[in-house]
Amino acid sequence: MKVLIGMSGGIDSTYAAHLLRYAGHDVEGAVLVMSGHTNIEAAEISARQVGIKLNVINCEKKFDEFVINNLIDEYSAGKTPNPCVMCNRYVKIAALCDSGFDKIATGHYAHVKKAERYYIERAKDSSKDQSYVLWQLTQEQLSKLITPLAGLGKKIIKADAAKLGYQCLPESQEICFIPDKDYAGYIERIRGKYPSGNFIDTAGNVLGTHSGIINYTIGQRKGLGVSIGKPMFVTKIDAIGNTVTLAEEEHLFTTQMEVGGLVYQYLNPEKTDFQAEVKIRYAAKPVSAHVKIKNDRALVTFQTPVRAVTPGQSAVFYDDNKILCGGIIN
Repeated sequence: MKVLIGMSGGIDSTYAAHLLRYAGHDVEGAVLVMSGHTNIEAAEISARQVGIKLNVINCEKKFDEFVINNLIDEYSAGKTPNPCVMCNRYVKIAALCDSGFDKIATGHYAHVKKAERYYIERAKDSSKDQSYVLWQLTQEQLSKLITPLAGLGKKIIKADAAKLGYQCLPESQEICFIPDKDYAGYIERIRGKYPSGNFIDTAGNVLGTHSGIINYTIGQRKGLGVSIGKPMFVTKIDAIGNTVTLAEEEHLFTTQMEVGGLVYQYLNPEKTDFQAEVKIRYAAKPVSAHVKIKNDRALVTFQTPVRAVTPGQSAVFYDDNKILCGGIIN
């Protein structure tokens, strides 16, 4: 089988390519150029070590359209997006799928399985599980995707890669196109300075001046630049009124949220009332909830209050380890 694997030069994609070749597939690599931070040389070294051809695919136009512009628009609307979710569906996996190969592969830690529908299942190594960022993938994309690392632990991969003598880039947890993690600075270099406005309390009283809504996210306490005499947290960002609401931590907890833009995986789209475990951000623990879907929107009622539900973040619904569906928090 002819397989194209996305390669970054890191240990995960390098070892995944090795496994595919060892299994007897006709494997080629692809480094996807997203921005000026893409390390083509590292991917070339990895492909050479594994002994496969490397293709260079320029994705900058799509990356600008679907990731960077979305990031800026969402922050400008007072929301907090997850760029990796958008990139996987609209840029990375899309570009690999368009290559004409029989199958495509990545170094993601997550299983691809099929029942009545294709779906993502959590990886064996729960500490590395990346299922959360793959909820937007379409049935067509999932039907072509192979994830060789899904059943492996990171320690085993590191040890075997070392025995094989693979030299790879060190792991990075940062967003690839903003290495310094300064989202606000990045956005303002593109769109210009965002206007200051008022910090307000839940009653609308002015507490001070904020430095532009893109500098804040729900649940934030540090770096507010205002002293009130007690711990205060960002509980709401109003882009239209250009205000940031601050309140005590108890105001961050809620038992309900609304989710739109649903994409179905294991779940039959006709199913509109069900129980699920819901993750509201990448590092969050799943929380039990009742879900009712109407007009492509899910009303989620948690069994226990959850902290800092954040508009723009992804909500991913699981049944045990299977992704039922996912969407964007309104």
